[in-house]
Amino acid sequence: MKLIFISTAFVVTSALAMQAHAYQTGLRDLTIASPDGSRNLEGFVWYPTDQSDGGTVHHGNPVWAGIDAIEDAPPASGPFPLVVLSHGMYGNAMNQAWLASELSKRGFVVAAVNHPGTSTWLRDPDDARKLWERPKDVSRTIDHLLAAPATDLSIDPDRIFMAGHSLGGFTAIALAGGRYDAEKVDAQCNADPGEKVCGILRGWYIAETPEDRAMMAQDLSDPRIRGFAVFDLGATQSFSPDSLAVIRAPMLIYGAPRNIDGTGLNLDLESRALVAALPTGAVDYKEPETLAHFDFLGECTPNALNILKEEEPDDVFVCADGVEERRAEHQMIADEVAGFFGKPEGDRP
Repeated sequence: MKLIFISTAFVVTSALAMQAHAYQTGLRDLTIASPDGSRNLEGFVWYPTDQSDGGTVHHGNPVWAGIDAIEDAPPASGPFPLVVLSHGMYGNAMNQAWLASELSKRGFVVAAVNHPGTSTWLRDPDDARKLWERPKDVSRTIDHLLAAPATDLSIDPDRIFMAGHSLGGFTAIALAGGRYDAEKVDAQCNADPGEKVCGILRGWYIAETPEDRAMMAQDLSDPRIRGFAVFDLGATQSFSPDSLAVIRAPMLIYGAPRNIDGTGLNLDLESRALVAALPTGAVDYKEPETLAHFDFLGECTPNALNILKEEEPDDVFVCADGVEERRAEHQMIADEVAGFFGKPEGDRP
């Protein structure tokens, strides 16, 4: 039984951004059809509601703790900022439901979709190869939520933000203006073919044809997104230095230094390298010493470790210190993300 990945914003005022539980969490399913049906998107929207009853637990299972939400509750009166979340490699739209729940209580609309090809249940190799579609998924989500009939969520089009974990962090940087540099990737991976990210990119046949190289190198930025939160990203080395040097969007970047069973990323190649490549003053960088890569997934249940040891022993690391310790880290991250997106635009880095 495969359990490990099944669960797995600017506000009206700065003060409201830091006020937990100003609202309850409303929840809706999200479906975004593509014109030709080739890349339909499924996910969720979490949003503020004034309704106080009818809440139930969602996005949980015996390994992952769920969140309390009121399905199809009437939205509170806005306008509210929008945050779009992007999950990591083979993750899914529920992975950061903990953050979506916290942000919705503080006056944010939050959305996430399953990225075809690189999500838990959608692993078609041809979709994975088209890595340029990931940023487009986020832009399509913004398009959808700003259009009718989703307008009852009262989204402020001038306060749109994005957060991504791991491969979702890569997606965030592409949306901020980072441009894929296939020649740079080839040179680095030829010099160090055993590097973790090189194995992933080559395993997915990323940018192996002239047509794919052109698609990967295109400008995928979305100027509607006013700021980004990047959670322990991977593949920083795939972006051209020139494109990173001119990014102006404010960035809240987390590096996760704790390496559990070899699952950590090389921060000197990833988060720290990204900070060094971005313009001075554009970044708020945080590297809490207890933070591990999978702490950005959901909170684990008290019995999660026992279940994983019995049924998925190779995946026990995803719930290492995943209960009280992770709950505290989630609260810290939610406070910092809400505060960062909640600052007046000129006060962010």
